[in-house]
Amino acid sequence: MSSTMTRRRLLTVPVALGASALVPGSYAAALASESRPLPDLSDWNRVRAQFALDPGYAHFASFFIASHPAPVRDAIEAWRKAMDRDPFQVIEHGMFGSDADNIPMQVTGAIARYLGGNASDIALTRSTTESLAIVYHGLPLKAGDEVLATVHDHYSHHESIRLATARAGATLRKIALFDEAADAGTAAIIDRLLQAVAPRTRVVGLTWVHSSTGIRLPIREIAAALKAKHPDVWLVVDGVHGIGAADETIATMGADYFCAGCHKWMFAPRGTGLIWANAENWARLHPTIPNFSELESYTAWTEDRAPSTPANAARMTPGGFHAFEHQWAMGAAFDMHQAMGRARVAARIRELNDRLKSSLAGNRKVKLHTPMSGDLSAGLVAFEIEGISPADVVRRLLERRIIASTSPYAVTYARLAPSLVNTPEEVDRAAQAVHAIAA
Repeated sequence: MSSTMTRRRLLTVPVALGASALVPGSYAAALASESRPLPDLSDWNRVRAQFALDPGYAHFASFFIASHPAPVRDAIEAWRKAMDRDPFQVIEHGMFGSDADNIPMQVTGAIARYLGGNASDIALTRSTTESLAIVYHGLPLKAGDEVLATVHDHYSHHESIRLATARAGATLRKIALFDEAADAGTAAIIDRLLQAVAPRTRVVGLTWVHSSTGIRLPIREIAAALKAKHPDVWLVVDGVHGIGAADETIATMGADYFCAGCHKWMFAPRGTGLIWANAENWARLHPTIPNFSELESYTAWTEDRAPSTPANAARMTPGGFHAFEHQWAMGAAFDMHQAMGRARVAARIRELNDRLKSSLAGNRKVKLHTPMSGDLSAGLVAFEIEGISPADVVRRLLERRIIASTSPYAVTYARLAPSLVNTPEEVDRAAQAVHAIAA
């Protein structure tokens, strides 16, 4: 971050197999040139082959935390070997080298190609929870302000708001956007939200895809309606179960702040996440964690003054020494998704989930909580079986070698999440198992 650091050029470049070579030019490009190219991902069997999942089970909880696919495993291993061989030079050069060689900038560039917008719009974090906390604690809330959220949001979202509003003397209010997720509609959701916005409301916090019921909120339509009526209200979106599962250009969907972990549907390394915001929205935030990413912050410290420029994504990125072999391998996951195609991935996930819902909907003892419409759902199917607790449903599915999960909410349901690691045949087997348990 000092001028000395940013000018420093190193020639010793670690490569994917753990060797080293003297090469000119970009550090990142040199590493990439020695890495294996992306595999053929032209059909879903080839995609499934990238995961080292236990074949003895049908895995329907991959959204919880992903198995690393081969391209991501390879990238992690490449960086691990390089750092184990020469940690000082690899990390110092990769973090503090010139822009062309700066690895976090290479990673945010790969993310920006997927999200839309610019690499400078993206802060790297370790999880959705950390992302939400950074945003809510960074907002200029004051006594009397209100953050409006919903009763449907996750603990991490509610708790981030509660802690931030408590510090600022602001308040949190929660509303229900629908009575039953399975019966919800876009117009009714928007109407409820707009009616709930009060004069003191400064922020609206929403969840794109709810892990409680599987509903996918129409964020683009909600954002347009909210901004048309309340242009000064900021919209914060927890997007972790939408990114990598839905076909959406996130940078243009209308959120002021988009927060997500990347170790779920994106298949990125465990312990990785992001925040997206444009320059105007970054500028209003106050950092809570020192960064290692922005030269102005470091220069201001050496001169014993505050930074003289507005906040930005680099300044809001948590500093410190992290698991860099994981963070720096994020680009491989985003490149893999780019190669598969965002629309193609979303269509496959929709196909498998529609197949499961269609089968379960015919059983009178099974209650679906996820909308049948693929426009209002994504990769999660939440359901109940009459007379059987969700935990017992999950246990009985596991006895049949099917991995499901329960939703971690006050009111909990069983969940199956068909994803790219599943086949139509596995979906049918899971549906048949649910029918057998219901019988």
